[in-house]
Amino acid sequence: MLSIAERHKYIIEVLNKEGFIKVIDIANALNITTVTARKDLKQLEEKGLLYRTHGSASPANPHIGDRTVSEKEKIKITEKNRIGMAATRLIEENDSVIMNSGSTICAFAEQIDPHAPLRVVTSSLKVSLILGEKDNINIVQLGGSYRNRSMSVIGSYTLSLLEKVTCSKFFLGVDGIDPEFGVTTSNLEEAELNIAMMNASLKTIVLCDSSKFGRKGFGKICNLDKIDAIITDSGISESMKEVLEENGIQLIIV
Repeated sequence: MLSIAERHKYIIEVLNKEGFIKVIDIANALNITTVTARKDLKQLEEKGLLYRTHGSASPANPHIGDRTVSEKEKIKITEKNRIGMAATRLIEENDSVIMNSGSTICAFAEQIDPHAPLRVVTSSLKVSLILGEKDNINIVQLGGSYRNRSMSVIGSYTLSLLEKVTCSKFFLGVDGIDPEFGVTTSNLEEAELNIAMMNASLKTIVLCDSSKFGRKGFGKICNLDKIDAIITDSGISESMKEVLEENGIQLIIV
């Protein structure tokens, strides 16, 4: 039987390596009860060494605030450009795709250079401005109430327009991916819009850098099993890879 200090050392080491840890995994790995595992997490949280969530723990508070696109654009620039380039390889000739808003989606838009006609439906004014300078792209800019933090539109009118279109792929930028809670964004109305975009598409592809894993935004978009593919960078942990693959998600790492 391991001592309390040894158990706590194990928990912190896994957290630092993987970014999150589940109560059941602690119990199984250390041959203790889930009650003891929860007590260990509570003690470590009281010391300020982790943040407990339902059934698991993370190194810091997983809940994220609503940051502007301009703020997000300054973070993980190289990773976002690589993710965007990988996403362009999924675009097919004469394709019709939906793109939401966000810094990674804008990085994706910068990389798009189609040799055949491409139709893009988007809520993001910034994406439209980027793509508007390129050839062979037919842009369908959704209307609605302007949200300046994301430079995009939201609201009931935006949702109604999506009922009239269908596309092959939805490229989705997110604020958080939690193993249990699912895929999220920081604004509830944008979450509702993203759900409508998913319903108007045959396949949903998430574009996000590895810092988004283990994080939660305010608005839930969907559970993990609703996502077809995720493109991310090599900073993703092995345990998160396993979670995604268990949910049948195609994982593309750049």
